[in-house]
Amino acid sequence: MVENKRKQNLLRRLDNAWRGFRDSYAGLSESEMLKGGVAGNWSVRDIIAHVTTWEQETLKHLPLVLQGLKLPRYSDKYGGIDAFNARMTENKGDLSLLQVLRGQNAIHRQLIDFIENVPEEHLSKTRFRHRLRLDTYGHYKKHEAAIRKWRTSFTIGN
Repeated sequence: MVENKRKQNLLRRLDNAWRGFRDSYAGLSESEMLKGGVAGNWSVRDIIAHVTTWEQETLKHLPLVLQGLKLPRYSDKYGGIDAFNARMTENKGDLSLLQVLRGQNAIHRQLIDFIENVPEEHLSKTRFRHRLRLDTYGHYKKHEAAIRKWRTSFTIGN
């Protein structure tokens, strides 16, 4: 029972942060979603694509964590996290808003399915929880805050 509660709490935390992230851009028009300057040069569309990229990374890396394997270092493969983010942003730069949103929904569903199927005993492992927090619910909040701040200045500036 305690372990089942752990999974429920984790899924609730993930869902609450996810809803906050999605609510941060709810109601924006397509042109607003494509307007740069939300976080650096990024638009809301770019941020959604970025968050989706990190959920994809989570889906690649959590199985390795569960196996006790060492994760690849972004500094070795890409020259660091910033270089990885820049490359992934460039790779997804030609995707339409609709493609980004569809990808977001599909990848997030895969992530939830994965977590729902993780054996309970793995949910308390520090490396698993740490990686999940960094790439998902902790990450969502960071970008939610940026979008909300931008929306405030965007609304005031109009």
